[in-house]
Amino acid sequence: MRNFMEIQFSAQSQNESFARVTVGAFVAQLDPTMDELTEIKTVVSEAVTNSIIHGYDNNPEGVVTISVTLENDVVQIVIKDDGIGIDNIEEARQPLYTTKPELERSGMGFTIMENFMDEIKVVSDPLLGTTVHLTKILSKSKALCN
Repeated sequence: MRNFMEIQFSAQSQNESFARVTVGAFVAQLDPTMDELTEIKTVVSEAVTNSIIHGYDNNPEGVVTISVTLENDVVQIVIKDDGIGIDNIEEARQPLYTTKPELERSGMGFTIMENFMDEIKVVSDPLLGTTVHLTKILSKSKALCN
C-alpha cells in the first residue's frame, strides 16, 4: 500500500526538530526497528539543517519542503529548498567538507546520509536550490508495534 505526505516550513533552526519528529511519526506506521527510525530521523535532521544553514544562510524567509512516500517497506524522502544551491556536489559530499567552518560545522552531513540510507541523490543548481532524494529499505524485522 502506498501512502504520501508533504510539509513545508520556514527555514528556521527551531523547525528542524519539527521536521524530524513529523517524518518519524509518519514512517512509524511501517513499524521500523528503532535503529531504522533513528537513522531516518537523523538523516532528515542533517538534510534540513543543510537547507537552513547552507541553502538559505539562516534566512527565515526561505521555505523547506519535505515529501515522504511509503510503499511496502520502502521509505522515500525528498527534501527541497530554493536556496543558493551547491556549486560542486561531489566536493560537498566529501567527509569533513564544510562551507561554514566558522560555525564549527563538522562537514559530515552527506556522509551520515550516505551511511544511513540505501540510496541518496543530490540535485542542485546554483541560485535555484537543492533537492535531496533519500531512499531507505526497511528490514523485515519489526520492533515498534510488536
